[in-house]
Amino acid sequence: MDDNNKNYILFIALSAALGGLLFGYDTAVISGAIGNLTEYFHLTPIETGWAISSALVGCLIGAFISDYLSNRFGRKATMIITAILFILNSVGTAIPNSFTMFVLFRIVGGVGVGIASMVVPMYIAEIAPPKRRGALVGNYQLAIVIGIVVVYFVNYFIALQGNAHWNLNTGWRWMFGSEIIPSVLFLIFIFLIPESPRWLVQKGKSTDAIAVLEKLNAPEDAIQIQTEIENSLHQEDKNQWKHLVNPVFKKALFVGIGLSILQQLTGINAILYYAPEIFKSLGSSADTSLLETSILGVVNLIFTLLAIRWVDQMGRKPLLYIGSIGMTIALAAVGLFIYFDAVGNWVLPFLLLFMASFSISWGPIVWVLLSEIFPTKIRSLALAISVFIQWVANFAVTQVFPSLVENHWLKMNFNGAFPFYLFSVICLISLLFVWRKVPETKNKTLEEMDILWK
Repeated sequence: MDDNNKNYILFIALSAALGGLLFGYDTAVISGAIGNLTEYFHLTPIETGWAISSALVGCLIGAFISDYLSNRFGRKATMIITAILFILNSVGTAIPNSFTMFVLFRIVGGVGVGIASMVVPMYIAEIAPPKRRGALVGNYQLAIVIGIVVVYFVNYFIALQGNAHWNLNTGWRWMFGSEIIPSVLFLIFIFLIPESPRWLVQKGKSTDAIAVLEKLNAPEDAIQIQTEIENSLHQEDKNQWKHLVNPVFKKALFVGIGLSILQQLTGINAILYYAPEIFKSLGSSADTSLLETSILGVVNLIFTLLAIRWVDQMGRKPLLYIGSIGMTIALAAVGLFIYFDAVGNWVLPFLLLFMASFSISWGPIVWVLLSEIFPTKIRSLALAISVFIQWVANFAVTQVFPSLVENHWLKMNFNGAFPFYLFSVICLISLLFVWRKVPETKNKTLEEMDILWK
């Protein structure tokens, strides 16, 4: 493969990964706005949780329909739909005059995130050569992290533009409205990339498929790859549901669902969504809490870059081991400091350790595995199911976390440390799950996944 092919594949992967950037941006934008939003609409703790988790209801809907949309209209058209939904979301959440209107547009944006979370990594996996697939799909998680980091700093600088009264009435609107810039960029770039050759072959458009494959691979390899795709598609069945009763496929789906649930139950989204409020509860000012949250985002970015560099060299499982151990230690330490009321400057370093551990492992590596581990006959359906379950777990964590923090019995007995103890135990369980259930997929083609599970 020459440099032109490599650069073109990288351009395609990065263009599609902008959907991940919007995922991260939309996920984290509310972290800087939630305090003012809660005060502006006079929200209860349950309503505060709903302000954040309502987007996850949209994610569930998006994940549920993503398999149908991507197979019916193609990966490219589906990504265009997500870009339009992101644009509507950015405008709608910036101008609401009622909490109900705000929630409706949060759900619209969530639908876009849910669709993108399935179709983007699948699209990148389908255009990527096996030896570069881990790194290229990892760009999706990198884009998510970049989106999170960018919006943390955007929120910080918007908050500095006015006083507390301005932020209460206007600042949070600018935070949500700023999402329109990356949304429009995503829409533009999707028009510049080709359709998935796998989808083209599936729809009988072999001429178009070979044209795309020749741009992605050396000419002598394009025909061979097309033949492999055709052979694998011959094994597919329109009714993928009936194959889920097969013990081999059930085992693969169990692992995919397990990875999805454990990724969310590590507590990462509780920290991403509520980081400024966590820091404020530990004594930081409003501005300082946003800056500390931005530092978390920078660590997230640095270690995601390391994961992308190492995933095809070290393999998937070693990085997951490292991450699980680091997260377990970090969250247990945070819980102890909070329990003994010894917060001061001690909590931030261990939250940074947690973020580094997650970012080098369960953040990017789970998306890589979900895009590649499923056998051909159930790939798109199993991926859609796993992503759907992932959003269910995300919703549960996000909705319950404020109540765990505010629960008087837990405060009395654990001094506010209980959620961190709970997440630490789950991180230890994630280590055992990887050791016992997750196969290594390093350097294997998508077509080899059938053999792997047998």
